[in-house]
Amino acid sequence: MPKKNKKPVKKKIIKKKVVKTGISKDMTISEAVAKYPETIEVFLEYGMGCFGCGIAQFETIEQGASAHGINLKKLMDALNKIVSKKK
Repeated sequence: MPKKNKKPVKKKIIKKKVVKTGISKDMTISEAVAKYPETIEVFLEYGMGCFGCGIAQFETIEQGASAHGINLKKLMDALNKIVSKKK
């Protein structure tokens, strides 16, 4: 007896909302400091005292690191490490 073709089963895909925590390179410096004040010590350690200047409102962490010749990956690792300790 031949097999009957079954109709394909429709799968319902549920999209989960991903809540991003931590700091991204696209955040402005002032946004990062406002949300995570403990990052001030990391910015100072890397020679970025710019969180107190007006440009920090518009400059991303990536742009600031580039302007100061700082390794972005190391800076981001240090920032996210200190933020993760808070939890």
